Formats: sequence, C-alpha cells, structure tokens
Amino acid sequence: MTNLAVVVVLGLVGSLLGVNHYLTGSGLNLTMLMGYSLLIGFGGAIISLLMSKTIAKWSSGVRVINDAQNADEAWIVETVRKFADKAGIGMPEVGIFEGAPNAFATGAFKNSALVAVSTGLLQGMTREEVEAVIGHEIAHVSNGDMVTMTLIQGVMNTFVVFLSRVIGYAVDGFLRRGSDRDSGPGIGYFVTTIVLDIVLGFLAAIVVAWFSRQREFRADAGSANLMGRKQPMINALARLGGTEPGEMPKSMAAMGIAGGIGKLFSTHPPLEERIAALQTA
Repeated sequence: MTNLAVVVVLGLVGSLLGVNHYLTGSGLNLTMLMGYSLLIGFGGAIISLLMSKTIAKWSSGVRVINDAQNADEAWIVETVRKFADKAGIGMPEVGIFEGAPNAFATGAFKNSALVAVSTGLLQGMTREEVEAVIGHEIAHVSNGDMVTMTLIQGVMNTFVVFLSRVIGYAVDGFLRRGSDRDSGPGIGYFVTTIVLDIVLGFLAAIVVAWFSRQREFRADAGSANLMGRKQPMINALARLGGTEPGEMPKSMAAMGIAGGIGKLFSTHPPLEERIAALQTA
C-alpha cells in the first residue's frame, strides 16, 4: 500500500510539473512514456524502501533497544550482534513491539537495517527457537532481500504505469474515433488509466508475493547455517503453526515471520512447506 500510494503521488506530481510529455498531438511517444514509467516505477519502489524503517517503527509501535531494560532485551541485542558478525553485516538496530508471536527485518541498506521481535515471540518460544527466528531475519538482511524486492517492485511498477497508459490511450481512441484528438486525451484515457493502475497494481502484487515466498526458503536455510543446525528453525516454525501468529501491519507483512492468508497475495509459503524444505535440505 505504501508503494502504491507513493507511485500515485509521484504520478500526480509528474502531471502537475508537466513531465508527462509522452502524450503528443500525433499520438503516444513510447520512448518518453517508457522513461516516465521507469522514473515513476522505480522512484516509488526506492522511496518506499528508504521509508521502510520509519514506517515499521511507527506502524508496529517498535521500541528501539538503546539501553537494555532487562536480561531478555540484553540477550536479544547480543544474539543479533552475534549473527550480524557471523553474516558479515553491520549491527542492525534492534527493537521490540507488543503483539502475538512475530518478527521482521527491514531497512534500505545491509549495514543499517532494523530487526524487531514481538513480546509474544519471547513469551511463547524457547530461547533456541527465538534465536532461530532472529537468525532468519538476519539472513533476510544478509541476502539483501529488501533491495531485491525493491528492484522487483520497481520492474512491476514500471510495467503497470506503461501498460495502463498505452491501453488507456487505445481505449480513449476507440471512444473518440472520428473526433479531433489534438486537444489532448479525453475522459476515457484518464478513467481507464486510473482503473488499470489499480487492477494491474494488484496483479503485480501477486508476482511480487511469489518472489517473496521464494526468498523465505532461503532465509530459513540461512538461519540454519547461522546456527549450525536446522532443527531450531524447524521447531520455531512448528510452534508458529500451533499458535496464532500476530498479523503484521500490511506495510510490513513481506518482512514478517508469519505468513498471510490469501495464497496468491501471501508473502510467505505455508509453514508445512517451509518445514519440509528444511527437513529435506
């Protein structure tokens, strides 16, 4: 939703500033439209990435642990530090938030990420299982998953912007056939473009979610590598399957340990598939 909002805002700003010169009296300038689509598409994805830590802290109510207030918080920080050193990345910010069992990692850069765990995770799992979950999130950071997902989102955004305007122009031409189009696009173009931005945006989200599901398997394996064995991650996933994992705010769902409900839009594979993948690895 953050990405969609940013793309829409960039599109409106671009129109107000007059940078959308791909519409000419003789038709669509496809080269200029592609340049515009790349600017809006990747601009939206990159801005969303740069905002990710701030949005995460605000939407999840994350309290960054600057000075540990108890033994559990001190242990979390040291566990993150241990795995970060082993993975060869900079020490992330470490946070905690109220809620049912869950965790996430986010941030624009490997060496300045945020790893946060919920109070429910600490209360509902053994330390070994929590350690495995933290290893999973560190693996996301080490694998560069946030940047990878941004690039994929940027490509999808670009296609959405490009196709919606090409189709919108064609629909407008059909509705206004025989009339003068030198005055610019008609209402058919604008309505079609808005509708397709939304519809194609949801279709693009399905593609992005598929890529997200694939990288969850890598993060599970990354946790097993960091811990030196896979059983703790298997145990953590099995325990999540027997609990009611906390629902992440939608803007953070792609980085959480718990999966979504809808299969097509789910950013995580079913827990059973993740356990099976670890067991057969």
